[in-house]
Amino acid sequence: MSPSGAPRRVRAYGGHFLLLAVLTLITALLITALPRVVDRLTGQGLREHVAAQPVARRDLTYSTEQTILPRTASRIAATRAAELDAVEARMPEAVRQVIGERWYAAETGFTRLTGPTLSADKGLIDVSLRTVTGLPEAATLVEGRWPAGGAGAGVEMALADTVAGPLGIRAGSTFALSILDERGKPVRSIRVALVGVFRPTDPHGGIWDALPSMLRLAAPTGDGKPFLSVAYTSEAGFDAAATSGWPVSFSWRYRVAPDRFNPGQLSAAVAGLAAMERTRPAGLTLTQGVDIPLRRFAESLAAARTLLAVIAAGLLATLAGLILLAARLAARRRQNEYALLRARGGATTAVLGRGLAESLLVLPLAAGVGWLLGGLLPGGGAELRWVLLATLLATLVPPLAALTAGRGGGGRSDLGGARSPAVRLTVEATVLVVAALGAFLVRRRGLTLDGTVDPLLVSVPVLLAVAAALVALRAYPWPLRLLSRAAARARGSVAFLGTARAGRAATTGPLVVVVLSVATAAFCGVVATGIENGRDRAAAAAVPGDVRVDGDRFAPDTTDALAALPGVRAVTPLLVEAGQRPYADEAGRFAGVGDTRVLLVDGARFAEVARRAGVPVTVPDPLRATGDGTTPLPALVSPVLADELTEAGLADPAGRRPAWLDVQGNRFPVRTAATVDEFALVDRSVTRFVVLPWPALPAGALHPLAPTGFLLAGDRVDPAAVARVAAEGQERYQRTGVVAGGERPTQPTVTTRSAVRAELGGSGVNGLLVFGFTIGAAGGAVLGLLALAFAVLAGARGRGQVLSRLRTMGLSRRQWRGLLLVELTPLVLVSVLTGAVVGALLPVLLTPVLGLPAFTGGMAVRARFEPGLVAGVLGLAVVALAFAVAVETLNNRRMRLGEVLRLGEES
Repeated sequence: MSPSGAPRRVRAYGGHFLLLAVLTLITALLITALPRVVDRLTGQGLREHVAAQPVARRDLTYSTEQTILPRTASRIAATRAAELDAVEARMPEAVRQVIGERWYAAETGFTRLTGPTLSADKGLIDVSLRTVTGLPEAATLVEGRWPAGGAGAGVEMALADTVAGPLGIRAGSTFALSILDERGKPVRSIRVALVGVFRPTDPHGGIWDALPSMLRLAAPTGDGKPFLSVAYTSEAGFDAAATSGWPVSFSWRYRVAPDRFNPGQLSAAVAGLAAMERTRPAGLTLTQGVDIPLRRFAESLAAARTLLAVIAAGLLATLAGLILLAARLAARRRQNEYALLRARGGATTAVLGRGLAESLLVLPLAAGVGWLLGGLLPGGGAELRWVLLATLLATLVPPLAALTAGRGGGGRSDLGGARSPAVRLTVEATVLVVAALGAFLVRRRGLTLDGTVDPLLVSVPVLLAVAAALVALRAYPWPLRLLSRAAARARGSVAFLGTARAGRAATTGPLVVVVLSVATAAFCGVVATGIENGRDRAAAAAVPGDVRVDGDRFAPDTTDALAALPGVRAVTPLLVEAGQRPYADEAGRFAGVGDTRVLLVDGARFAEVARRAGVPVTVPDPLRATGDGTTPLPALVSPVLADELTEAGLADPAGRRPAWLDVQGNRFPVRTAATVDEFALVDRSVTRFVVLPWPALPAGALHPLAPTGFLLAGDRVDPAAVARVAAEGQERYQRTGVVAGGERPTQPTVTTRSAVRAELGGSGVNGLLVFGFTIGAAGGAVLGLLALAFAVLAGARGRGQVLSRLRTMGLSRRQWRGLLLVELTPLVLVSVLTGAVVGALLPVLLTPVLGLPAFTGGMAVRARFEPGLVAGVLGLAVVALAFAVAVETLNNRRMRLGEVLRLGEES
């Protein structure tokens, strides 16, 4: 019993210790590598997410209101420029760490520019003088020089070539810059000289993102309004304008650098941005949108980490079960050795010491190799303490298994399942109660968003899988025994012997591990499919066609113009009116109902567009109704709006007291035809909305309805061509005379469903999800097959003895294969199908607390077992059965069946 014999015993049973070592290595590798890969993918996703944001959401801008400074002020621009460092120093540390580029700007208000080289056909021109840190280094002079002086000789300025060219002016031109009164008369003027024309080195550089842009003329905002331009001037030139009575303002702009973000500082950065809002310096206005994408990423990251924790818990629990099964198999192989040791006076401590000495030679080394391999992966976040804990537990399993190896050595082990000892019943009942209680508590508590992993949420899926396996173990022998009785009355012994042995099989441990592994793989497949379907539905809700156009009012013939584009197969007009308040009567009496979004659609054409685009959108019958607006229009109403209308006594279903809505000057009566929680084309954040069928107004109607958008279906539709036709239709409407003057409409926006879907699928944590689902599905399937091998080997001794006896009685090889298939098929089907059912039900149970809508743009995720997943499970069952038969065949070829009969040798 000396420990010096441990190396010999390890060599003698090298196969068993090799299996234990490989499982321990994989466990240590998973514990080490998973946090590192997650950290790397999270950091990569965070940086990509920040970089994909518009520049307006990546800038922190402190600015002042326009003010007129005293004429005695001096060094104005230089003094305020020195505050660039001071303002940054007041930011929280977590925010300062992610600041990249920064700029200081001082600018005057827009005032009228006039001069001999500005002809009348150029229109009115208003110019703002701006001095910006680092601009000469970011541009190249095309003509002239950079501005310098600004006192008695006037103010010098430089323009971008994209501004000077359209205006037809060159360096050397002189102008007057004037402040106008309400009647357009100059009240104060200064002389300005254009001394240089520049071209940006990188037009996409951050220095040019300040608004208004210095690189282009801003179009007039309405009839009789001027073009707006920003010119660069020196600090001296700005001081000269400021002390001449020009209104001036100052801004300090800081841009966050995506490459400076790391997941560890995400929460601190969000908290720091919130603190900046509360502690901004007096006299300054803070404009920032950085916290919005960071908060959204944090929500997605919390949900992704929870998913990964659930998957990792399933894999680690499976590995733990495999290590226990491997240790039990090795201990049973050496059962006679331990019995002899105890017969010679060996105490319990001797058996434990013998097993511990063998484990210490192999398993800590294997765990160390796994930890080193995992450490080679880039990333951080792995903690050595968890590897040490796993190593300790794995090292203790073999000696504990050796201690229990001698129990139950006599009798028929295949009848062990016939008894139900009180201890076993108590343990199984406890597991069931704990699993049910854990599921109840986790649904009530919900998802934690503090960045930590919820132990309860992680353990509940494992407990439920174990509980389901125990229930399956209790249930599946009963139908097999009924089949066995039926087979006993039939001819032949194969079916009877196979079902009888399958009904008495005592493989509790292996079956639990198989169910757990398959449940992990099925869980990954169901959740991944649910997220993909949710993203598809979110894209279809935003664009229930192939292309969507939004803008101001369009000319009626724009519909035909869009339909004539190549590839377009169907078009429907849309009309959206936001901020409308329902009236109590046609006279416009306020009904006490809040602002409502009104959507008008042509039901038949809308359904045709959705059908041709392949989008599963249901168009209710009320939207297919036709009417001229003189009788109440049937309306689909949101629940919030329906409650408010009911309280006001309006829009009853019969239309006896309709609500009235003002749509482009037309006042329509409406009645509630149905209440809907959501509708395509209506953002989910809108709680008050009403959807109406497009009314057929008379040809001579005073206010004909003009669409504000379109929905198109087609193949390979060019978005640029759609935008061009839509812009032309918008301009035609402006020229019809219906709207005279006013502000120019904004350019139409064109959105494709494929672009929306790609944006949802390319979210910051998508790489993390793909990684988690891949290792969960692949790892669960592989580990499940390995657990199934243990289940087969657990009963290999009994099957070998039966086979040897039956072979001596004349059983053919073909009958033996049939017997093996009949005996193993129930075990494989029960384990695989139970695991698949558990994996499919887990998302249904946990969806409310997993935060899955964070991956689908807010769309609810519906966990369903898709046909493809069903086929995958059936395929896994077939592969598992073939694998089990192959393992048994190889094991029987290795065994000498005659010796099994004589000695009862265990494989």
